[in-house]
Amino acid sequence: MTHPPASRNHSELQAGSLRAGDHLILPDGNRSAEVHQVDVETDDFGTPAMVLATLSGGGVLRIAAGSTVRITENADDAETAEIDTEDTTEAAEFTDFAAAGTADTAPPNTGSATSDASASDADASDAGTAPAPGQEGSEAATPGVVVPPLPLVPPAVSGPSETDLALIPAPDGTPESVVEAVAEAHPGAVGVLLLSERLAKGINTKSGSCLKDLSDLAHELFVMLKDAENALAVADLLNVLPFDGNPGRWASVEASLALSSYICRQLGQDERAGIYEKFLRAPEAMEADPFKARINAKVRQRSLNEPNLYDKEIFRSIDNSNPDAEREWRLLRLEALLFLRAHGGSETIGAAELERRIGNELESVRP
Repeated sequence: MTHPPASRNHSELQAGSLRAGDHLILPDGNRSAEVHQVDVETDDFGTPAMVLATLSGGGVLRIAAGSTVRITENADDAETAEIDTEDTTEAAEFTDFAAAGTADTAPPNTGSATSDASASDADASDAGTAPAPGQEGSEAATPGVVVPPLPLVPPAVSGPSETDLALIPAPDGTPESVVEAVAEAHPGAVGVLLLSERLAKGINTKSGSCLKDLSDLAHELFVMLKDAENALAVADLLNVLPFDGNPGRWASVEASLALSSYICRQLGQDERAGIYEKFLRAPEAMEADPFKARINAKVRQRSLNEPNLYDKEIFRSIDNSNPDAEREWRLLRLEALLFLRAHGGSETIGAAELERRIGNELESVRP
């Protein structure tokens, strides 16, 4: 499908780059309207999904975040749309405009039946363009949006650099031998024994359950047994792994890095702690699209400012006189606090306050 080139007084930009004051070419291609406000809706994973452009005259345009739209550099180049907010028919037409950034997005509502899958490209092109109001009989309609194909880009994978890895001690033997040595150092610790028995069968860094066991073992050693040295030895088996695009596996590495950062800060090894914190934030810099990177940063900052610290669950366990449940919830709170501490705190909880809270949680869960 081809589109006529935009005129020299028009320019194209990504929907996410729209700003208040832009004069957006409407779907009919003959009129423009000034953008009053731009909001962005994200999907459940925090990725920008829909741009909502509120027009000065009323009405809202819903545009797929990855789409390309046209704006006019001179408001006089196109007839300015005067939209009455009480005209529900007109407003509904504008609301129906959802620019298709992907192949499975439905075309704008034209009032015609959906074309069959066997229709020609020319028919599909005509079906995807809404005629201007009052011009249903015109021979051709100018597209209101140019939608280039979007390539599927796999997540970037970046591993730790050799310079950074030089600051982390190499394991003494194989990963299995490291776990075995830890178990021998704590023969009476039931938690260490159970985890080490599972890991002794073989450590597979592609297995999410194996990574979770390693992370749990490192936490068990430091939190319950106050063994910082062995906790770091086990954690470093995870800390050198790169982000592979799988959030499930990365959660265990993330928890291990946060724990290692805290331990090293307590031991005065600030340079080594900084490397762990750098590794922890590495996935945040992998987004190549500037617009998506800005949105992801806002979502991430909001999660840091409003962390789930399991207050309700802990208070409920206390009210029910259930110390085991309370301890489990406090361990989850401790992990959340360590994660915040590795980020240097947030806009709502500073580093000093985090240190105090982490100390309180360690005192509460340790025997």
